[in-house]
Amino acid sequence: MTYGFGIVGCGMIAGFHAKAIKDAGGQFVACYDSLIESAERLAGQYGARPYNDLKTMLADPDVHVITIGTPSGAHLDPAIAAAEAGKHVIVEKPLEITLERCDKIIDACRRNNVKLGTIFPSRFHESSRQLKQAVTANRFGRLTMGDAIVKWYRKQEYYDSGAWRGTWELDGGGALMNQAIHTIDLLLWLMGPVKTITAHAALLAHKNIAVEDTAVATLQFANGALGIIEGSTAVYPGYLKRVEIHGSTGSAVIEEEDIIKWDFAEATANDAEVREKMLTQKSGGGGAADPAAIGHHGHALLFRNVLNAIENNTTPDIDGSEGRKSVEVILAIYLAAQTGKVVELPLKSDPELAARKNGMNEF
Repeated sequence: MTYGFGIVGCGMIAGFHAKAIKDAGGQFVACYDSLIESAERLAGQYGARPYNDLKTMLADPDVHVITIGTPSGAHLDPAIAAAEAGKHVIVEKPLEITLERCDKIIDACRRNNVKLGTIFPSRFHESSRQLKQAVTANRFGRLTMGDAIVKWYRKQEYYDSGAWRGTWELDGGGALMNQAIHTIDLLLWLMGPVKTITAHAALLAHKNIAVEDTAVATLQFANGALGIIEGSTAVYPGYLKRVEIHGSTGSAVIEEEDIIKWDFAEATANDAEVREKMLTQKSGGGGAADPAAIGHHGHALLFRNVLNAIENNTTPDIDGSEGRKSVEVILAIYLAAQTGKVVELPLKSDPELAARKNGMNEF
């Protein structure tokens, strides 16, 4: 069957959702926004039905799957409402901005027997899949280092363009929670869980926001490897994001969607193909300086993965529990930066939003 999609939140990302729905084999049939003008504009572009009442859209029998692209701290209510209406749910990153809110979404989808996916398109890029296969095949030997580096740039106008941007309440954080989270998710997928974190965070190049625009964390992974996370929106002119994986018998580096290093002590027949195909690709700028300068192909592959899970009654590759992992690590980084202490994972309790906000006032 062809699955009908409804989009919640008709801002910039909604256009990417609409294109991805079509490429995934679904049908974009409805959209909701609290501002009817926004819903009408998106619906008019793609031939969908606009709503400014969420309950009414969720009652639409042609809608089977809901994608949520509201501000990060406003994912909870529409996700639960969709699950309770029997709709499958796909949520933009982050799943939510606290672990408690993530868990409420996960629980609502479980109780109502609907599928839940979290949007991390980078996992579906071919370069990411090649690295994951190499890790699974133990080609790196003993993993020794894993780094996520996101040195991007955002003009002040980016933060001034929406009242929710740069707030703890709706953005959930700054350069880490909004921008670097994709690369952090990829790092965790490749390296496994984190055991301890130390961190520093600061607001260095922007004004009138409450959150960090620069953060650095050091990590000890559960497997013993060490690593770093660097995230910033204060690095002019903005550079391609990087993931580096190193081990005793191999190293590989992804820059945006390209593999730029692929070195292993023991060669395989696949290596020449990887080098020929992946090392000669040249990605665009991604979101390094322009948040709209991204493609929708990763979204399409992720949406198709969720549809396959619906059709076969399996679990999407990036379900709620997977989506929760990067949120926990980012919250631990904020806690480490706030307290100046080593933070152990898993977190024993959810750092309260108010405590985060108050503890970061020096930004």
